[in-house]
Amino acid sequence: MSTATKQRSPKRGFTGWHMVAVMSLFFGTVISVNLVMAWNASRSWSGLVVENTYVASQQFNGKVAEGRAFQASGIKGRLTTEPGAIRYVLTRNGEPERKIDKVIAVLKRPVEEHEDMHVELVRMGDGVFAAEQSLKPGQWVADVTAMAGGALVYRQAIRFIVSGEVQ
Repeated sequence: MSTATKQRSPKRGFTGWHMVAVMSLFFGTVISVNLVMAWNASRSWSGLVVENTYVASQQFNGKVAEGRAFQASGIKGRLTTEPGAIRYVLTRNGEPERKIDKVIAVLKRPVEEHEDMHVELVRMGDGVFAAEQSLKPGQWVADVTAMAGGALVYRQAIRFIVSGEVQ
């Protein structure tokens, strides 16, 4: 055997191509995640809380005063839901409210607007209003307006959960 020395190949270290690969993977991951999050955000909620923030800020004190007046009137509303029906009961100082003749409910999802609906509840008796309306399970917000002879008598915002399997 000869005593030839084995020639070793030079050890390759971290090269510029390795750095390009690392940077590409890093920024590719960040950009991919941002695109997925932006797509989900644009599909699930418009982000719109009020049409015009300036006008909403100008109306704030009036809405607070209106809420205090409704509270002082002694009227209370209770919303209940069951499969296929919505029921709203109004009382004034514990007695059924007799003056109110029209109740309108705007039902919304807290973060989506494609399932929003406008429902007029039918008077079933003194202070009792109902509508045949099915709601999907999950969280809802009801903006309920009660009127007597076309005049606003009571307004209430109610956040509630419809039980069942979320589909």
